Amino acid sequence: MERALEPVLTEASSGAVRVFHIQHGSARELSELPTAPPAQGFYWVACTRPAFSTRLAHMQAMLQATAGLHLVDLHVSDLLNAQLPSHYDYTSQYDLLVFRRLTATQCDTAVLPGAAGDAAPQRGGPPVLRRIDTSPVGFAVFDQVLLTVHPVDCTVRDAFAARLLLPQAQAQAQQPGNGAAAAVTAAAAATATATSIMETETALRDARGGFAAGSRLPTSPADLMLRVVNLIVDNYLDLRRELSRQLDHWQAELLKPRARFANWNALLEARLTLHRLDEICEDQRAAVQDWVDTLETWALPDTVPALRELDLLKVRSRDVLEHIERVVHHVRRLEQSTETAVQMHFSVQSNRTNDIMRTLTALTAVFLPLNLIAGIFGMNFEFIPLVHKQDGFWWAMGSMTVIAIALIALFWRKRYLARTGQG
Repeated sequence: MERALEPVLTEASSGAVRVFHIQHGSARELSELPTAPPAQGFYWVACTRPAFSTRLAHMQAMLQATAGLHLVDLHVSDLLNAQLPSHYDYTSQYDLLVFRRLTATQCDTAVLPGAAGDAAPQRGGPPVLRRIDTSPVGFAVFDQVLLTVHPVDCTVRDAFAARLLLPQAQAQAQQPGNGAAAAVTAAAAATATATSIMETETALRDARGGFAAGSRLPTSPADLMLRVVNLIVDNYLDLRRELSRQLDHWQAELLKPRARFANWNALLEARLTLHRLDEICEDQRAAVQDWVDTLETWALPDTVPALRELDLLKVRSRDVLEHIERVVHHVRRLEQSTETAVQMHFSVQSNRTNDIMRTLTALTAVFLPLNLIAGIFGMNFEFIPLVHKQDGFWWAMGSMTVIAIALIALFWRKRYLARTGQG
């Protein structure tokens, strides 16, 4: 019993290589790479990119033993390339999907040792845009093996693994007999691990790409790949909220009539980053669309259950594609909102300048006749009406006051002196 529980007691950690055997109704983690094809179900071998680089020979030998072939050299280069855009490729024996993730990390992405140019370029702009990581995740889909290559700080693998192992740990915790206490401990540990990981990987709460408790496990490597890809796409949901909140704050600052917006460098960097995200999302959509097109060319199975599995795989693929399209739509909407906010800012500033110039022009028009009267009475003529009269000064001042009040009333009525409403 102790030996049987050992795979379940394995915690979801940041190990370099993790191996899972998934079959109908159960999933367990293996302590070493498999050396033979599974009698039932399939294997999921998940490793980090540095581990895949250093243990490439072992990985190729494992694939040869379990799938009957190994990865071609170009596909190995694709899986090791940390700057490769999302794309899909295939051979007659397996499919390869490279999918760039969109997530906000708390630290810089680790760089593959010895690989030049893997470090992401330093970005400016708001903190949420500087923390966006778009490292690629590679999937090699065989008939009975799924090989995934993740970045070092990728929590998607561990979060999904925790959900795979949690039902089995809970089931063993409910079994009476010897080892029950250990099983309870295992269930508690798995639950705590899943909870902590799901808190950091908030897209799991949406459960779109994963599976709720009691629902069936992935039935094939392609099914598991689509669930992980969907989880990666749904990770953008919380990132979308942060981006929207930051850009809404900038829009409010840009539209304040009395404020002088000075963070133009950050705004320009944000626009450039959003443009790059748009390109990344377009590559994601193109890669998944190629996968969907390939599914349509698969031969129809002979049995009804296998046909149903193929139909469900197509449905899930289209669902992933629809999620990516929603992400593309939102990124483009953020780009348009940023551009619109900038245009509205300059429009507000232009209206404010027009208000100032209109007021100054109206005041100048008020004083023009007064200057004319003052200029007339300042001429060097000996005989000027009212100059030698005792009350001439007051007549001139009264006339100037009446003219000024009349002009101000006229301009006020025509709204030349009124400010543009800001409500």
